[in-house]
Amino acid sequence: MIQGTTSDSGKSTIVSGLCRILYQQGKNIAPFKPQNMALNSAVTIDGGEIGRAQAVQAQAAGLEAHTDMNPVLIKPNTDTAAQVIIQGKALSDMDAKDFHNYKPVAMRSVVESYTRLCKKHDAIIVEGAGSPAEINLRDRDIANMGFAEEVDCPVIIVADIDRGGVFAHLVGTLELLSPSEQARVKGFIINRFRGDISLLQPGIDWLEQRTNKPVLGTLPYIKDFHLEAEDAITTQQILTTSKLKIIVPVLPRISNHTDFDPLRLHPDIDFEFVSPNVYSTIPSADLIIIPGSKNVRHDLNWLIEHGWQEAIKKHLRYNGKLIGICGGFQMLGQTIHDPMGLEGQAGSTKGLSLLDFETTLKNDKTLTRVEGYLTIDNTPLSGYEIHMGISTGKALTHPAITFETHPHNQKIDGAISEDNLILGTYLHGLFEDQAACNSLLQWAGLFKPDTPDYHQIRESEINRLAQVMGQHLDMSKIYQILFQNT
Repeated sequence: MIQGTTSDSGKSTIVSGLCRILYQQGKNIAPFKPQNMALNSAVTIDGGEIGRAQAVQAQAAGLEAHTDMNPVLIKPNTDTAAQVIIQGKALSDMDAKDFHNYKPVAMRSVVESYTRLCKKHDAIIVEGAGSPAEINLRDRDIANMGFAEEVDCPVIIVADIDRGGVFAHLVGTLELLSPSEQARVKGFIINRFRGDISLLQPGIDWLEQRTNKPVLGTLPYIKDFHLEAEDAITTQQILTTSKLKIIVPVLPRISNHTDFDPLRLHPDIDFEFVSPNVYSTIPSADLIIIPGSKNVRHDLNWLIEHGWQEAIKKHLRYNGKLIGICGGFQMLGQTIHDPMGLEGQAGSTKGLSLLDFETTLKNDKTLTRVEGYLTIDNTPLSGYEIHMGISTGKALTHPAITFETHPHNQKIDGAISEDNLILGTYLHGLFEDQAACNSLLQWAGLFKPDTPDYHQIRESEINRLAQVMGQHLDMSKIYQILFQNT
């Protein structure tokens, strides 16, 4: 199990790298994260929903993503409540206290999923969440040491030296663990180091003497490295020739912002996430994309309050293009109804009224992988749906996507405006297929787009990560830790 001294210390990345190293060596390996809190999710081969990071880790292990790889997924929809997803299916909304009380039940699902994976694979690489030293969360813990103790799993702790204070992070984390948990820690990994390793060696020697635990390796900072983020938005961009300007508002409950990774990496696109604290006025662009949201009515109100409705109207008057994805698509319509209060207080909210349809939020969540065609030029594409709304109205008679086959026998999806300036769809992953991305960018105004193969980029980055980790980690000791009980 890879645990971290902090969030974003590199746990997800290291699990991905270890999965790829072992996969390359012919091991039947699987990733596992007992509990994940993230708004970036993926649809699995068994029709459920897991954290996107575990889907990437599954790819690194040469596997299709499965719900057992992330049995508990928490998707916040307010500052105090979240949708709890157990083994791929939405259970209910809970506040922090309710979920804390539910944890013993959730642990049974966690162990059940873990046991099934163990029966199918040579070994499991487990990812922790946050830090195991969060004292207020130790009781009934299912995400870190609580899980490790339950299944008798050895632990490696990773710390990010780029943040500073790496020795305090590691020693302090270890000191706050119980004696049995301390014994479970088999070593440390120092992540994102820049500089001369000889200058770090005295600190490593001190750390090993102080804790009687080995440092299993120091991983260098990998420049321009890209792997889909678990939840935090990555604003780093590749410098481009800025042929097409695309902006995306950072909604308070933005979900699946990894949809835009292919655009951030595109050499002909100047892509920008826009937060309300960056600009007094919203920048001009060729294409505006309204992303998915875990609380659509709340984020729609936020969008209007921060001037986006007027900016979008002006953008369209100048023949700019607009795309709405999932919750962003729902915002384009006349009204969003939430009669059961699934995402907050029950009621209805007036939409942006850019397309003639309405959406009603339903209790059943749509979770599907699909293949279809863009109606703008009949280009094939694939994607996935994760939404709770049902949309109906005149605008949907001019769909954005048609399906040959669909798990629910659906024939069409989304809408395109009569003036061809607005496109809305429920499909995530729109830009991952080269041909579909080219078509959408050409529709948006990019002349002869040449989209990189995003799937190949992801494969190349996973392989690059595995190569670096193989060079800088003591893999013989890690193998010994991993297979000591198998």
